[in-house]
Order: sequence, then structure tokens, then C-alpha cells
Amino acid sequence: MSKIKVGIVGGAGYTAGELIRILLHHEFVELGAIVSSSSAGSPVYQVHDDLVGETELRFTAELAGDEDVVFLCLGHGNSRAFLEKHPLPETTHVIDLSNDFRLSADREFQDREFVYGLPELNRTRIEQAQSIANPGCFATAIQLALLPLAQAGKLTDDVHVSAITGSTGAGQSLSETVHFSWRANNVSIYKPFTHQHLGEIGESLTQLQPELANEVHFIPYRGNFTRGIFATVYTPSDLTQDEARALYKEFYADAAFTTVSDAEVHLKQVVNTNKCLLHVQKFGKQLLITSVIDNLVKGASGQAIQNMNLLFGLPETTGLHLKSVLF
Repeated sequence: MSKIKVGIVGGAGYTAGELIRILLHHEFVELGAIVSSSSAGSPVYQVHDDLVGETELRFTAELAGDEDVVFLCLGHGNSRAFLEKHPLPETTHVIDLSNDFRLSADREFQDREFVYGLPELNRTRIEQAQSIANPGCFATAIQLALLPLAQAGKLTDDVHVSAITGSTGAGQSLSETVHFSWRANNVSIYKPFTHQHLGEIGESLTQLQPELANEVHFIPYRGNFTRGIFATVYTPSDLTQDEARALYKEFYADAAFTTVSDAEVHLKQVVNTNKCLLHVQKFGKQLLITSVIDNLVKGASGQAIQNMNLLFGLPETTGLHLKSVLF
């Protein structure tokens, strides 16, 4: 097949850097305009210095106009504003990494309808979509921990989630809580019970279990590391441990990147990869699901490329055979 012409808007941020890193080695991609208002004209490797020696591409001030797909790596609220100011041809696919189009109330915009881009939930719809709303990072880890229970109608009580993320989850802009001297050797909570990803989590769960009336109680933590999400999710269940593990393994039997592990999982197994690893245990009445992902890959850019592959009829693993680094 001919190369997919790719453009990226918001090219100086962390998610754009990961997109560039992965797409440079994607055999079916021609990486074109990488738009950055702050860095236009500068070599990409001056901002993303892990790409020194990998590319001579330079940031641009605008898209070329002939893109097959455009990734929007803009801050929340800015993707909608960009598309209002710079309408794209109907033939151009859009994959948005912000939260602007994730909720059902926001998915119709101009002549586009954004499909929620969680492949383990909406693979068929993604394959036929014009535009994709890429899921949030916490939302990805938590939903993958709960989807099998929702499909089986087994979410019969409130769900409790504790999840910790690396500093890259806060983006590249400087703030007190990403400053090294604050973050190092430190842990804190933020947005308890009110995190913005709860909306998309709820919509996905009710998509599979429409009668769901229970709440998801979520405490997010800031971790003293740079990347990855480690989530523990628990809820009362009448399933035995063996029944629950069988349910999860059946649900994810055809999933390209989500694996149910018989052994306990840890964060280093997934950092730098597009994997989600799940582990299911039963303690008394409580079913505990541990979910680990890389917030910048499976939680953002890798999943966006997985969605692009599905949009263009490619095997969804194309360009995403990435190896974790354990030590």
C-alpha cells in the first residue's frame, strides 16, 4: 500500500515526541508537517533530543494540507479551537489526544463524528471511523481493568480505584508539582473523586452494562517517577478467582496488546510499550484487578497509532512492537 501521510499538531509536547519516535519507524507512514507555534523552523531533535541522529525534520508553522491523518496533540480545549480556525478536508482523518471529543455529548463537531478510540471496546467502529477521540491515560488503565466485568453484567457494587502516574502525565509545561525538587521522593493525591477521566469511564461501562447504577470511586496519585500508570481496582464479586481469570482471558483472547497475567505485574514490564498487563485476584468478597500501562504509549501515543492502523486496514500491531526495559 502507499504511504500514509501523517501530520502532527502540537509537536513540541511529550505525546507528540512519542508519536514521532514511533512513527519514524512505521513502515507505512510518511511523516510530514509537525506543527509547533513555539518551535517553527527549528529541528525536531532540538526539542525532542532523544531523536538526535534519528531525523532531520523541522517543525512547521502549519500543516501541508495533503495529510491522510492528523494527530492533534494539543492541550485540553485547544483541539476544538484549532479545528474551528483550521477546518480540515473531510477526507482527512483526525485522531485527537485531548479530552475535547471523548464524551458522547461532544462527539459531533462540524461534519465530523468522533468515535471513542479504545480498541478493546470499539474495534469495529474504529475501523469504519473518520475521526477518533483517543482515550485518557488513567481511563485506559481503569477501563481495561473493568470491561470484562461490565460485559458479563458483573459490576454489581461500587468500584474503588487507586492509581499512580508518572510526572509526564502532567504534560511538558512547568508547574510546582512536576518540579524535580517537589516530585522526587514524594507522593501526593490530586482531584480525588473528581478526575476528568471518570466521565469517559462511566460511558464505556454503561455501553456494556446499560443498567449499571454503581459508582466508580477514584483516587489518583502523583508518583515520583516519569512514566507509567499502576492501578489497583477492586469491587465485591460473587465470582471465584478462577472464574474471574477465565472471564478476563476470554474477553481479551483476541486483544493485540492487553494480556491477563497469571503472575503479579509491575510497572517496568510495560514502560516504553503499548501493552496493558492485568492481574486478577480474589480476597474474601473483593475482586482485585491490577492494571499497568505506559501513560505516554498505551495511554496516549501508542494507542493513537494503534487506532490509525485500524483506520487504514493495517494489522493493529504495525510499528508497535516495542520492548520494555526492566533494568
